[in-house]
Amino acid sequence: MERSPTLYVVAAPSGGGKTSLIAALLDRDPNLSLSVSFTTRPPRPGEVDGRHYRFIDKEQFMARVRDDAFLEYAEVYGHYYGTGRAAVEHELLAGRDVLLDIDWQGAQQIRTTFAACCSVFILPPSLAELRRRLESRGQDSREVIERRMAKARSEIEHWEEFDFVVINDDFQAALADLHAIIRERRPVRTDQAERIAPLLAELLENE
Repeated sequence: MERSPTLYVVAAPSGGGKTSLIAALLDRDPNLSLSVSFTTRPPRPGEVDGRHYRFIDKEQFMARVRDDAFLEYAEVYGHYYGTGRAAVEHELLAGRDVLLDIDWQGAQQIRTTFAACCSVFILPPSLAELRRRLESRGQDSREVIERRMAKARSEIEHWEEFDFVVINDDFQAALADLHAIIRERRPVRTDQAERIAPLLAELLENE
């Protein structure tokens, strides 16, 4: 029996590897449609308007908020991000699964509109690895990295709100987990449940 198109929500703390996993997932599964978010932040090196984000200014963003043009939106690090309502609804009506790359705040808002959505939270394997990934980008100052590390803890506290959790320790294994969730609603590595408790104890431990 053919199933209805599904809205998938993938969230992670900054440095969790979400963007790379989603890009690889889209290459593996051409039947998935990625919703390109709107943002008021300036493009980073290599980012293309309409492909990575739709870059608009704050005035344009707030006009869309007033017009109820977003399924969800949030302010993150002084910039606004939002998911366009029309594009998502168009893809779902056309019978295509849609993937949202958003944060936990956006995921909360999406659940109020699409209660049947499937949500996945990506966890880093350790705080040390999370820091290494943020530093290896070479994009942020030490102050910004410390702010991202502190915010990551508050983001990870919301992991229980999601339907599935994927530990991004080994990229290919994490990709296989994410693909299995999208296509079969099940993770591949069944031992992850046993690993989550001690990992969360470390990730959420007070400094």
